[in-house]
Formats: sequence, C-alpha cells, structure tokens
Amino acid sequence: QVQLVESGGGLVQAGGSLRLSCAASERTFSSYATGWFRQAPGKEREFVAAVSSNGARTSYADSVKGRFTISRDNAKNTVYLEMNFLKPEETAVYYCGARESVFARTLFSRSGEYKYWGQGTQVTVSS
Repeated sequence: QVQLVESGGGLVQAGGSLRLSCAASERTFSSYATGWFRQAPGKEREFVAAVSSNGARTSYADSVKGRFTISRDNAKNTVYLEMNFLKPEETAVYYCGARESVFARTLFSRSGEYKYWGQGTQVTVSS
C-alpha cells in the first residue's frame, strides 16, 4: 500500500505561484508513474499533469501548458507541481495519484488509471 501526502497548497493572488509536493511512502517509488489532478466544488476531478516513473516524459492539460511544471525526485520519493500565473478558476483541491508502471516512460492521464491517491491539498486563487 502506497501512501501519498500532498503539501504546499494555500491562498495566493491571481498571477501568483505555488509549488505542491507529493511525498510517497513506497521505497520503490521509482517504478510508479504519477500525476496531479484537481477537483473544484461541484465539478469532476480533472487531469493537470503527469510524469513517467523515470521522470523522462511529462504531459499536461492544455489549460496549464506553459505555466505548470511537473517533476520528480525519486531519491526523495517526491513529485512536485510548480504552478505559475495562477488563475482564480484554478481554485480546487489538488490530488496526487500514483500507480505501478511496467514501462518507465509510460504516462497516464485518466484518474481511473491511478490506484493510489493522497488526501489532497487546497489551492485557493483570489482575484
């Protein structure tokens, strides 16, 4: 059982930046693909970004391309999401997901593909 703990959320003004972290309990985290999703009140969970288990490949939702950066440090069992130029409509709970990946370069962008989830961290962007 992999435990994921997100941190780094908070209140920020529109145009500001935040860096989210997702720390994993699994020693073999380097074999897990990971992704960030977000869910606003009354809306479905949506894909934000994903990174392959070896960190070589990344993918982003069109709405965040050029502003968000996903990365990972397998030595620290941690995945990051750097968010810049935040918008009020991006206010949501941000979740980290993880799943074992047979191939080191595979990306997963659907929430149903992830087996493990953190508790989420609230990001509030004020206008």
